[in-house]
Amino acid sequence: MSDLLTIALTHAEHGWHVFPLRPDDKRPAFPDHPTDQCTGRDPRCRAAGRHLGWEARATTDPDRIRRAWSARPYGIGIACGPSLLVVVDLDVPKDDTNGPTGLDTLTDLAGRHGAGIEPTYTVSTGRGGTHLYYQHPATGPDLRNTAGTLGPMVDTRAHGGYVVAAGSTVAGRPYVVDLDTDPAPLPRWLAGPLTPAPLPPQQRVVVDLPANRSGAYVRAAIDREVARVVTAASGERNRTLYIAAVALGQLVAGGALTEDDAQALLEQAGVDAGLRTTEAFRTVRSGLAAGARRPRQVAA
Repeated sequence: MSDLLTIALTHAEHGWHVFPLRPDDKRPAFPDHPTDQCTGRDPRCRAAGRHLGWEARATTDPDRIRRAWSARPYGIGIACGPSLLVVVDLDVPKDDTNGPTGLDTLTDLAGRHGAGIEPTYTVSTGRGGTHLYYQHPATGPDLRNTAGTLGPMVDTRAHGGYVVAAGSTVAGRPYVVDLDTDPAPLPRWLAGPLTPAPLPPQQRVVVDLPANRSGAYVRAAIDREVARVVTAASGERNRTLYIAAVALGQLVAGGALTEDDAQALLEQAGVDAGLRTTEAFRTVRSGLAAGARRPRQVAA
C-alpha cells in the first residue's frame, strides 16, 4: 500500500472527505472540465446525469479511495464543507518582503478579544504557512471561504473550499502535520467575523404565465425546481442549483419562459438556500446556457 493511499485512508477515518489532486499540484485531478463545459462523457457525470465537481466527488468510502490512490500518486485534497471543517490559512509574505505574517495577524486579533490561539490540528504548508483546522459550528449559517476578512495574510476555507492535506506535496514541497490532535471547536472570536451578514429582505420574483395548460405546466416546473434548490442539503446546493437551471434553461430555449424570469427565480432560490449572490448568479447563468442546448417545447 502506498504512503499516499495510507494517508488518504487515515484522513477519511477522521470523517474528512478526500479527493485526488494532480500529483505534486494543488489542482483537483477530477473533473477536468468546468460546469458549463460538461459534455456528459466523464464517467461520474454520465452516471449521475449531471456535472459532478470535486466537492461532490469527495468521499470517505475506503473502497473508492483505494481505487483512486492505487492508480496514481495523487495528492490529497480535503473538501472542508462535507468534512465540517473550517481551516484558517496563515500565509507568509512572498520573496522575504516585510510585513505581517498570517500568524502575526491572527495573534493580534486573538489578543484584541482577550484570547489566545488554542491548540488544534495544525499543518505546515509547502510555502512555510500554516493551516489551523477547526470544527465548523454546529448551529448557525454555513461559513464560506474568505480572503483577508480576518486581516492581512489570513484566508479561510469552509463550505465550497478545500485544502491540500498533510502528506501531499506541491511543487516538491511537502505539507506536514505539526500538531496531530483533534480539531478544536471554532472559537467565537473567529466565528463572529466569519459569519455572513444576513441578507436584506428581497422582493419576491413574480412570473406572469398564461392561464392555460402550458402555463400550469411551466408553473409546476418552476415550483418543483425552486423547491429542490431551497431544500438542498449543505454541500449540494450549488450543484442542485445548476441542475435546476439546466431544466428551466430548456424551457427558456423552447420559448415557454423568459431568460430574465428564470435567472431571477433561480438566483433568488440559490440565495434563499444559503449561496452567495455572485455564486448563485454564475451558477444559474452556466445552467441556463447548458439547458439552452436542449430546448423543450411545451404544448399549449
